Amino acid sequence: MALTRDDVSRIAQLARLELGAAEQAAMLEQLNGFFDIVERMRAVDTRGVAPLYTPLAALGEVALRLREDAVTERDERAAHQAVAPAVQDGLYLVPRVIE
Repeated sequence: MALTRDDVSRIAQLARLELGAAEQAAMLEQLNGFFDIVERMRAVDTRGVAPLYTPLAALGEVALRLREDAVTERDERAAHQAVAPAVQDGLYLVPRVIE
């Protein structure tokens, strides 16, 4: 899929960019180069290749350094809501700003 000068003009208009003729030509070349790379990547047969969650997994086993999912703070909801100007059913009430 190759772009034309009209495509670049439309993209520039949508992005609110003002491009001169030389800039449009350079952008056209860059965008078409990008799409060429995408087409080459699509042509590669990736059936049977497991996706990697990190590129380092291709080199060997990577241990995830995740912390244990545990509660580490006390529930202070009641204390915080005790000083609030208006609370109802555990929710903070605020003045209406949109009519």
